[in-house]
Amino acid sequence: MSAPLLEVGHLAKRFGGIVATDDVSFAIPPGELHALIGPNGAGKTTLIAQLSGSIFADSGAIRFAGADITRLPMQKRSHIGLARSFQITSLFLNMSVLDNVALAVQAHAGHSFSFWRNARAEAALREPAREALARVGLADRAERLTASLSHGEHRLLELAMALAGQPRLLLLDEPMAGLGPEESARMVGMLRALKRDYTILLVEHDMEAVFALADRISVLVYGRIIATGSPDEIRGNQQVREAYLGDAETAHA
Repeated sequence: MSAPLLEVGHLAKRFGGIVATDDVSFAIPPGELHALIGPNGAGKTTLIAQLSGSIFADSGAIRFAGADITRLPMQKRSHIGLARSFQITSLFLNMSVLDNVALAVQAHAGHSFSFWRNARAEAALREPAREALARVGLADRAERLTASLSHGEHRLLELAMALAGQPRLLLLDEPMAGLGPEESARMVGMLRALKRDYTILLVEHDMEAVFALADRISVLVYGRIIATGSPDEIRGNQQVREAYLGDAETAHA
């Protein structure tokens, strides 16, 4: 069995008296789509933030491709191949779709956003941007104004921006939030295609999507992982059903 690409050991984070993550440990081998599920307030967003480097853990360790990155800043994690979707939190709505991704390529290359520098005009930035747009099915939207895209297309654009740095691991934080049935189906198809080439950690409330996509699932409740296993193992886990899955599946029925 190959060594894990991502290995998390005994990670913990507290905000005053609130325990956000509590002794979290799991590992993701190369090529796996690993889903992280749990109720609202379980600590999923805090855990993703710790993995991406936007906040540091109080204790525990994170290893990526064998290296300890526990205290590595977010930008340096991006440079070694760890990308969080929606990490660039705001799309530039008054710019073209291509411009947004070209700026993301520029940022992943280690440069800050430079509005006086025409990122779109540089082939070294433009061509990877076009490739990322093609990968998410937005090639024909490249010259469109970003404000003109639908909500689902904005989600795909944010995904293209995450792909712009050619990551080894994608951290996807609820990519289907706010999508209608058709857009959700499109996103599921996109993630199914991406999992052939990328290792993915997926945080998602849509249980139908999770069970359709995941190789393995970890369940986070009150900051602790209560179970990790295959979709069938998680679906049949009584503790998981009592803590979360029964209510979640009812909500999505």
